[in-house]
Amino acid sequence: MTITTEEQLEQLKAIGRICALARETMAAAMEVGMTTRELDEIGARLLAEHGAQSAPIVTYDFPGATCISVNEEIAHGIPGDRVFREGDLVNIDVSAVKDGVFADCGASYILGKGDQRLVNLCRDGKKAMWAGINAVKAGAPLGDIGDAIGKFAKKGGYTLIRNLASHGVGDSLHDEPGEIPTWPDRSERRRMANGLVFTIEPFLSLGGRMADQKSEDDEWTLISRPAAPCVQYEHTVVATPRGAVVVTLAA
Repeated sequence: MTITTEEQLEQLKAIGRICALARETMAAAMEVGMTTRELDEIGARLLAEHGAQSAPIVTYDFPGATCISVNEEIAHGIPGDRVFREGDLVNIDVSAVKDGVFADCGASYILGKGDQRLVNLCRDGKKAMWAGINAVKAGAPLGDIGDAIGKFAKKGGYTLIRNLASHGVGDSLHDEPGEIPTWPDRSERRRMANGLVFTIEPFLSLGGRMADQKSEDDEWTLISRPAAPCVQYEHTVVATPRGAVVVTLAA
């Protein structure tokens, strides 16, 4: 999607806010002993109450309203019978559609008291996302995003998952301009058009480099290769001459 009218921007902000509210409501409700399915039901109810539909269900017939990934799972985790435990590293990814407009957001959380390495990883995962967001500007190279995130990751001694990218969003869940690297990529020659809508979502890791299917029986859930803790933070943004407008905010 490329925003050309104020009405489009307001519609995008509306669904962005709903996605953020769902994610934050789920994060606040998450507790030891709860199943991932129970947490997903909380998100599904909030989306329905605001007149929105789950984008993964609408687009891919995904078996859950949201994606909930725990510990070794780094993306697209299917809500089910898995029970949350103290110290779990949990990623909540919410994407939804309302009035034909899609938005997407995500964040990683530690349930209760967690390992200090994971605490630091979460802190820096969020910073990596903002490094990418701060590189957004209409007319600038799309490659600036991956360069900024890569510089931050390298300085902190982290790795980046290199086959899970940012993407266009708005008219559909995965929209033009397609995949956008969140790592340095010399082959990336495109530029950010004014009004372009896309996600910023680096996957920062303590050693992981690629995402791989969890098992033959699960076509959705992804894990890190090599195995390593990984976090994802994601906002939907609009490129403008003055920088990024972040639309997936709860307030």
